[in-house]
Amino acid sequence: MRKALAQNPNLLRTLLGLSFTLIFMLSYAVYANTIDTAYYTYTTEATVSAQSSDDGLTFERVYDDSESTTTWAANVTIDRNNLTWVNVTAEDLANGATLTVFDAAGLWTHSLLGAEDARDFSCAEDCRLNETTVLDEDDGVAAYHGLAVTEPGARSNGTVVAESQEQAESMAADIVDNRHGSAVLRITIVEPGNRSTTPALSIEMVNEALDEVQPFTVDVASEFIWALTAVFACFAIVLLPAFAIYAVSRRREQANEARLAEAEAEDMVGSTDDGKDDETKSTE
Repeated sequence: MRKALAQNPNLLRTLLGLSFTLIFMLSYAVYANTIDTAYYTYTTEATVSAQSSDDGLTFERVYDDSESTTTWAANVTIDRNNLTWVNVTAEDLANGATLTVFDAAGLWTHSLLGAEDARDFSCAEDCRLNETTVLDEDDGVAAYHGLAVTEPGARSNGTVVAESQEQAESMAADIVDNRHGSAVLRITIVEPGNRSTTPALSIEMVNEALDEVQPFTVDVASEFIWALTAVFACFAIVLLPAFAIYAVSRRREQANEARLAEAEAEDMVGSTDDGKDDETKSTE
């Protein structure tokens, strides 16, 4: 490295100039994508409505003496505009009870839908459109999760590629806006025996409307720091081994020079002693 610097005193200046040139180019690329982008992001505003047996939801009770079963039934009105999620939870169920959810237009369901520990599951591929779904109680609880639309972009947020703000808003609205085909959800609970205690039932529905559409942007300052870090990291990967090799070589050279100096000193001392002996003999 020292020889390289001696042969080319402008090497360090060249490396620094190249580094700043790369930093400028990366920063400009980030800035150019920020001011002239075809990507637009949009968000939705969710409205959650809920009904439950505690809030006055009424049941139709029918006891079948021949089957010895009690049937609880309720009709729930649905807000069909931009409907995404429908969640039904029944609690305090008797052993062997079943929960049936009927929707004339059908809802997309799957056993793993809504499960926090689901793995390798995609509702767009695995869910099925069912008008009627029957669930068995588990420890007195039966939970149903259904989707009115499987398009991920219709829920929460998404991205579109457009040539203008107006086109982006139109494309985002086409994705988010939908109208469910059914206005009534039929809930039926069947329990064995002659039951008089009404089950605890809660229904949650989520409707999402387009909220905001804006061009995709990045934090230029943060991207500049990342670009600077990347450039320094690249040069560190290239230069650190060279500096390490130079340091090791230099240390060996210094050790060799030290040993050589010691040997020369010993030779000088020896030659001095020999000269003194010769002078003594000649005097005698």
